[in-house]
Amino acid sequence: MKIDVNGAEVFVSTGGREFDPNGTILLLLHGSGQTHLTWMLQGRFLANRGWQVLMPDLPAHGLSGGEALTSIRDMAEWCADLLKQAGVKLAHVVGHSQGGLVGLELASFRPDAVASLTLVATALAIPVNPALLDMAQNREDKAIAAMTDWGHGREGHFHDATLPGLDQMNFGRHLMASNESGALFADLSACANYERGEDAARSVACPCLCLLAENDKMTPLKQGRKMAAALTDAREIVIPGAGHMLPGEKPDEVLKALRGFLPHPA
Repeated sequence: MKIDVNGAEVFVSTGGREFDPNGTILLLLHGSGQTHLTWMLQGRFLANRGWQVLMPDLPAHGLSGGEALTSIRDMAEWCADLLKQAGVKLAHVVGHSQGGLVGLELASFRPDAVASLTLVATALAIPVNPALLDMAQNREDKAIAAMTDWGHGREGHFHDATLPGLDQMNFGRHLMASNESGALFADLSACANYERGEDAARSVACPCLCLLAENDKMTPLKQGRKMAAALTDAREIVIPGAGHMLPGEKPDEVLKALRGFLPHPA
């Protein structure tokens, strides 16, 4: 569906089902340079089992208009505005990578809007190599290629039988190239400049799941475990053999973890 958020028309996938704001809401947030397609496998499954699913494209990403947001706080406030526009008062929030930082910030300043928080392949901070920032600003194609390569684990570099016929590397490159020029640089800059992770984590009171990847090169496992330790009420699950792009590399394992943590929808 398309809705207006702060004067821009944005796209929000509902998993192919009609959205009911009075149901049990699941907000799935994508990472840097990604789109709602990050969560399509899990989102469609859960939408067809009673969840009211919202998978937005951030401004200037995928099918959304508007200008790219330049800070994690701006993204979190945008998510709060999105929920309000969709008629949602309370949501279970799931965020991958940058989306995890956004979810953490949202749960910190709007605890009344977040019922639970699932943090997938992320950390309290996501430093970005200056060379990658330079590529994202001046040679976006090279940045996309580097992130796709670095972001996938060993298994993700090959065809995966869980997604018949899909080349994850090629899919990842095409997905990232679908965004507006400059969106990737804005995302990476927002991650690099975010310094509130520890303070935000200490303030989060809702139940949390930290879903981590064993072979994550972008947000290393030890940093994910540090994040889990900083949260008051957190469960930790490590998925063996997985790289940073967990939702695509290990879709069944991610779905199983989500179903084990989230309550049954009303």
